[in-house]
Amino acid sequence: MTYNIHPIFVHFPIAMLFIYSIIKILPFKKWFPSTAWKDIERLLLAVGVFGAFTALLTGETAEHLTRPNHQLVETHATFATLSTWIYTALLVGELASILSTRNYLYKKGFEWISSLLRFLNQVLQNKIISTILAIVGFVAISITGMLGGIMVYGLSADPVAPYLLKILNITLN
Repeated sequence: MTYNIHPIFVHFPIAMLFIYSIIKILPFKKWFPSTAWKDIERLLLAVGVFGAFTALLTGETAEHLTRPNHQLVETHATFATLSTWIYTALLVGELASILSTRNYLYKKGFEWISSLLRFLNQVLQNKIISTILAIVGFVAISITGMLGGIMVYGLSADPVAPYLLKILNITLN
C-alpha cells in the first residue's frame, strides 16, 4: 500500500518561504536594526528551498494516488514549480554572495567561476531584483497553497477560492 505523504512535507517550506518573503518585503531591518536579518533570511531560504523540492517530489506521487481534477492539479504544480525556482534563484544569489568573497576561488583555472559568482551576486543580490523576486515568489506560493487547499477542502474553506479559480479559468467537475 502506498501512502500520500505530500501533506506532511508541504506546510513547512511554505511557512519558511512565506516568512522569508515577509522579512524581505517589509522594512524589518529598519524596525529592528540590531537583529542579524541576513542570517535569518539565509536560514529560512535554505530550509524552505530544500523543503520545497521535497514537496515537489512528493507532489508527483500524490498526483498519481489521488486523481484530482486534472486542470486544477496541473495549475497547482505549475505554481509550485514556479515558486520553487524563484526561491532557488534567491538562494543562488545568497550562495554567490558568500562564495564570491572567498579567495581560494581566484586560483589559476577558476577565474571563470569567480566571474560567474560575482555576476550572480551583482544581479541576484540587487535590492530591487531580490525584492521583486520575493514578491513574485510570495504571490506564487500563496496561489500554490490556495490551489492545494481547494483540492483538499473544496471551495468552502476559503471565500477567495472561487475568485481565484475564475481568474485562472479553472472549472471544477
